[in-house]
Amino acid sequence: MDVELQILKHLPRDAQPTVALVDAYCAEYKDLFKEVRNYECFKYLHLGII
Repeated sequence: MDVELQILKHLPRDAQPTVALVDAYCAEYKDLFKEVRNYECFKYLHLGII
């Protein structure tokens, strides 16, 4: 979905993709996070560990 449209409609944006392995692992935990930025921080934390 277009980011501008998401902002105008106040819809949550999609998380930015990282490494496929990290994305696949972290996808199991996505429902735990209300905001996408918290989920992205979770992914970046795991990316930093690798």
